[in-house]
Amino acid sequence: MKLLLTSAGANNTSIRNTLVELLGKPISESSALCIPTAAYALPGGAVVAWKQICGEYSASLFGLGWKSLGVLELTALTSIKKERWVSMVREADALLVNGGDPLYLSYWLRQCGLADLLPSLRSDSVYVGLSAGSMVTGPTFAGENYGGINLQIDDDSGLGMVDFAIFPHLDHEQFPENSLANAEAWAAKLPVPTYAIDDQTAIKVVDGSVEVISEGHWKLFNP
Repeated sequence: MKLLLTSAGANNTSIRNTLVELLGKPISESSALCIPTAAYALPGGAVVAWKQICGEYSASLFGLGWKSLGVLELTALTSIKKERWVSMVREADALLVNGGDPLYLSYWLRQCGLADLLPSLRSDSVYVGLSAGSMVTGPTFAGENYGGINLQIDDDSGLGMVDFAIFPHLDHEQFPENSLANAEAWAAKLPVPTYAIDDQTAIKVVDGSVEVISEGHWKLFNP
């Protein structure tokens, strides 16, 4: 499985071109499943999830003109026989894992069984993360909880799909706490390299090879 880990989706030409490169065909000829689950842990999460799915947010991955697009709601999968949804996941060209709270997302990726399924997916399928969807691919995110609420979840380990952590939305005007200084302090708590990336930056991972795609700015912090 190939990975495209973004801070805010495919919102510039470089990132969109990289997505097409990873898919091996135009987006308009590709099928995708969108995963909005992380949004529900945010204040007003139901509205956020709906706007993500509808492509109302400029940062949404879902409004890119896919040939087919389905919603894979992780919280529903535990009550559905696996054969009902596993085949859909295997057939999809891309999984679009949107933002929200990474603790909540990581929890449900494990609970529903998708985390265990990911390593067995086709080598040409693409995992596309946005914010929390990118953060959960690392080994850990140091208890980061963007929802600011008690989720009653204390497992801050990620999926370990990559061997680095991601600090998204670097220097974003709506997130003053996401300064470079705070990114460095956050990275200092982690035992792995940390990429702090802004909303014009993404990280491409293919067969363990890591490449930063950026029309903005980013910084790598080593432990």
